[in-house]
Amino acid sequence: MKKILVVLLVGILILPAVAAINLNIEKLSENEVMIADLNKPATFDLKITNLGASDDFIFYSFFGSEMYPKGTVHINNGETKNVQVQIYPSEGAGKGFVTFEYFIRGNDKSEIVKKLTVKIIDLADAFEVGSGELDPQTNSLEVYIHNKVNFNFEQINATFSSPFFEFDESFSLGPNERKNFEVQLNKENFKKLMAGFYTLRVKMHVEDKEANVEGIIKFVEKNIVTTTKKEYGFILNTKIIKKVNEGNSLEYSETVIKKNIISRLFTSFNTEPDYVDRNGLSVYYTWNREVKPGETLEIIIRTNWLLPLLMILLIVVIVILVKKYSKRNIVLKKKVSFVRAKGGEFALKVTLFVHAKKYIENVNVTDRLPALVKIYERFGGDKPLRVNEKARTIEWHFEKLEAGEARILSYIIYSKVGVLGKFALPSATAIYEKEGKIRESQSNQAFFVAEQRSRDENE
Repeated sequence: MKKILVVLLVGILILPAVAAINLNIEKLSENEVMIADLNKPATFDLKITNLGASDDFIFYSFFGSEMYPKGTVHINNGETKNVQVQIYPSEGAGKGFVTFEYFIRGNDKSEIVKKLTVKIIDLADAFEVGSGELDPQTNSLEVYIHNKVNFNFEQINATFSSPFFEFDESFSLGPNERKNFEVQLNKENFKKLMAGFYTLRVKMHVEDKEANVEGIIKFVEKNIVTTTKKEYGFILNTKIIKKVNEGNSLEYSETVIKKNIISRLFTSFNTEPDYVDRNGLSVYYTWNREVKPGETLEIIIRTNWLLPLLMILLIVVIVILVKKYSKRNIVLKKKVSFVRAKGGEFALKVTLFVHAKKYIENVNVTDRLPALVKIYERFGGDKPLRVNEKARTIEWHFEKLEAGEARILSYIIYSKVGVLGKFALPSATAIYEKEGKIRESQSNQAFFVAEQRSRDENE
């Protein structure tokens, strides 16, 4: 009897301690994180069912600097209640997955111990940034930022930058949320960039903390080379071949032009060709060049026909003159030279060359005497038919001149009045008969510079 009383007494003392807390705890949330850089709690959603007596429960842990809820949570017998537990980070907690203990205590000081696991990360590790593929012909690009963790960021100020663009955004980002931003592009900013992968940098400010996150932009390869040709001018012919690499990959360009063996002599280039090949009467010029993205290859070919045209024109003029000269029946040439006179007078010897190209008859050669001079009555070659001092003319007459026959006629004129400067003698005239028709021909004008006299005398 005494033993039974002892057992009952012990049972009465032990039973309240064992049966004081009887809780069924189920964790509803998952992937909880704690941002080491921020003084923000990790949040756990617990579903608690009280299988024991109604009680007021206290939650606490030695892991974090502070834990919520503070105070007591009342749960009746058989009641199920959702409780949100928050724990703030403590210094030196480390990084990665951490499992810690937390305690639930009843009014009778009895308690149970449970475990939770949280992932501790840096602020930058919470985000992923990236973009769609960038085509060199597009005018816009979509970039994104993704919150990879179960954490609510209420205010983020971010600067997105890359070789293609730069812009700022302010936004919030819920747990596991992704936000897209469409940015307008200026092709001038990246027209010289090669295809490949480029870094997208995002500098973020959350509260007073800063984080730098990097992603990748794929600049897809696009081969775009536009060729334009322009030609203008006839005498100065200019041909311009322009190739613009509007893509983002290195392009090899081959340009070939054809010239003949004549035009090549008068052709020049702004950049020398790499190869010159001759095939018969044709000459081929080839340029093999690399054109980088955004670069322009311009080849200018100029053919100057002015010089050959002038040469052709000169040849035509010479041929016309030769033909005209060859058709002349008689050629008159006049020459004048200085003569030393004994009395010191100004004297000149005038010589006429008469050359018959064809057979002519009744040839009358007339020369006119300039003013202020007299004729010296002494003649070289054939003597004149008459000298008319009043009309100031001198004439020679030949009944006929055979083809190729030449005569030299000369006379001397003088003046007691000195002559300075340029002294001009008029042209001589030949009137003749050819095949029953009267024709006429004139000589050149002869000139004499009076200053020559003093030079001759000094000699």
